[in-house]
Amino acid sequence: MNLAQPLNFQAGKFLLFFLSFLFISCNSTNQDNEEVEDDESQKSYTSMVNPFIGTAPLTDPEFIGYTPPEGWRVWAGLVFPGSSLPNAMVQLSPITEYGTGAGYEYEDTEILGFTHTNKGHWNLCNIPILPVSGNAKAPFKSSFSHNTESASPGYYEVKLDDYGIKVRLTSTLRSGFHQYTYENETDRKILFDLAKANHGVSNWEITQEDDYSISGFQHVGGDKIHFYAESNVNIKKLDVQKMGEKDGYAILSLEDGKNPVSLKIGLSYVNAENAAQNLKEEIGKADFEEIKKRANNTWEDLLKTIEVTGGNEKQNEMFYSSFYRSFLWPALRSDVNGEFKDVKGEIQKKDFNYYTNPSFWDTYRNKLVLLSIVSPEVTTDIIKTLIDKGEKTGFIPTFFHGDHAAPFIAGTYLRGNSSFDVEKAYELLLNNAYKEGGPRPHIKEYIEKGYISDPDVKNPEVETKAKAGVSKTLEYAYDDYSVAQLAKALGDEEKYEDLIKRSENYKNVFDTSTNFMRGRLENGDWISPFDTEYPYYEYMYREANAWQVSFFAPHNMPELVKLYGGVDKFEEKLDSLFTVPWNQNHIARNVASFIGQYSHGNQPAHEAPFSYYFVDKPEKSQEIIDEILEDFYGVGEDGLALSGMDDAGEMSAWYVFSAMGLYPLSPADPEYLVTVPIFEEVKWNLPKGKTLTIDGANSGRNLRQIMVNDEELKGYFISHDLFKNGGEVEVITE
Repeated sequence: MNLAQPLNFQAGKFLLFFLSFLFISCNSTNQDNEEVEDDESQKSYTSMVNPFIGTAPLTDPEFIGYTPPEGWRVWAGLVFPGSSLPNAMVQLSPITEYGTGAGYEYEDTEILGFTHTNKGHWNLCNIPILPVSGNAKAPFKSSFSHNTESASPGYYEVKLDDYGIKVRLTSTLRSGFHQYTYENETDRKILFDLAKANHGVSNWEITQEDDYSISGFQHVGGDKIHFYAESNVNIKKLDVQKMGEKDGYAILSLEDGKNPVSLKIGLSYVNAENAAQNLKEEIGKADFEEIKKRANNTWEDLLKTIEVTGGNEKQNEMFYSSFYRSFLWPALRSDVNGEFKDVKGEIQKKDFNYYTNPSFWDTYRNKLVLLSIVSPEVTTDIIKTLIDKGEKTGFIPTFFHGDHAAPFIAGTYLRGNSSFDVEKAYELLLNNAYKEGGPRPHIKEYIEKGYISDPDVKNPEVETKAKAGVSKTLEYAYDDYSVAQLAKALGDEEKYEDLIKRSENYKNVFDTSTNFMRGRLENGDWISPFDTEYPYYEYMYREANAWQVSFFAPHNMPELVKLYGGVDKFEEKLDSLFTVPWNQNHIARNVASFIGQYSHGNQPAHEAPFSYYFVDKPEKSQEIIDEILEDFYGVGEDGLALSGMDDAGEMSAWYVFSAMGLYPLSPADPEYLVTVPIFEEVKWNLPKGKTLTIDGANSGRNLRQIMVNDEELKGYFISHDLFKNGGEVEVITE
């Protein structure tokens, strides 16, 4: 790769893509969007979404960067293709294997059931249901073909070949709607496989309420998921085998008949009565087509927030598929009556909707910023949820690694959303930043030393577990910066000064003798031996190697440049990140898909492609960004894989922002780095009839000038004020 030249798109590659796109579109996407597609005068955004993107595996060792060990499935999306509404409680989707991320793997040939919750993180996949017929026996499953499978936002369809049943699924916020057409008019049955989920089920129960309805629950971990279901045909018998046991199940036997069977099911995390109310209020007597139409229209309303023009078919499909995927998590937990179970397990009712925790690592980087712009009401309720949890535990919760509620809350407030108790949120974030026992492990050491050490491990391996001290230090420093911005906005000068000083702690793990972020022992010595290319899961680095974390200081990039010895040395090091080849002997399941040492298959280095801006070489950034957009999304034999795990929408949101020419490099700050969009025009439809237009009509890919409302922009960042007031950004290239 020649970093001095702009990206060239080869005609041969495009032709191959176009042919594969036609095949995929004919077999996998939404063939049932008649309500929108019949009107050719109206652009259908849902028709450009392919929910199967991200479900297929990565198989090419050259692309992956190594040959996966036998039996490995390299993480390449881990998303579900089924029906959901934005940030809904219900995600109704097929499952082909339990314990595998989202439960659905495109290469599988058998469906085990249709589950009602999902995320893509090896949990959930609750309340599995499978229509069966005849003398179906355990283990219950059916073969299927992608030729009879299709999906669109709010809809999924497949034929179960072994049972001769056509399955159609749609959903509301808290309820699912199944429609089964049996080829055999007799022996029509429905399996409730309640002993199964992606996590171990501790208990389950099912009861027939009357001739047409059943209720029950599934207890998994700390959650008890209640359901209430109604059939449009008579339930002749409920046969329960080993109620509550791990190898038990229940089968509904239905009356014979020709008409399709409808099964409407409401969920609740409170009780079965609320599940029934959720079902009544959201579906009631509406038929399948009406609920499907409502789901489609909901997604249309969200997707048309951003209108793009001038892209090719792959770009349009990938943009709106990524946009769609960015709005599936966090998930609603409040019922229609407002009740929810809080972090202590108590039933509460507040003046906001209760949600699951966001997957802060790594969605804070971009997805939560996108959410805050497009869905401010949902964002407000999520923050109120976090505050409610914080008031009962003493800390704002986090997820997996870092303390990234800090940039999410600070960034939301600084973008103008003050519809939550910011003082209370700030108080709790200070607890996170200063007190032990919260979401920042080793916080005492971090405060005292300015870094987090790792132990002296002899011959550490990829899976070595330790403190991930370098990654924690870097991320805590950025979280400190984020809380500092909130302190400044609220007039707390003392805390601002302390936290902004702590935000420079990234310097304490920078080794000037190697020009890498490097682990330190408890006594302050650098960890040795030191292999800059070796990836670790939790030793020194979190799911990364030294190359992949060494450019992370999004709040202070000019100082990071100085740390490397100035512009020239920083640029030289950055060039090496994208050119030093990956060692194919270094194998980590979640670190894959490389440009040099840069891995787009995992998130820790996702800011690095933008770093050339800080040496005034935006054209070099753009070449990398363009290569990622073109070659690392919609990949593989069927064009249905991502270069890595979507991580609840982060991978998708990276595409959305980068494709339209804006990126929230520091999500706590109300500003966006301007890059070159891949579209001729991007139009944001803002509240009160205002619009923000990004004009990228020039054919060149090298950024030369940015005009904002007909005035030249000094620098590369635009203010969030444009999202409030509207305006025009013209990206001039050559």
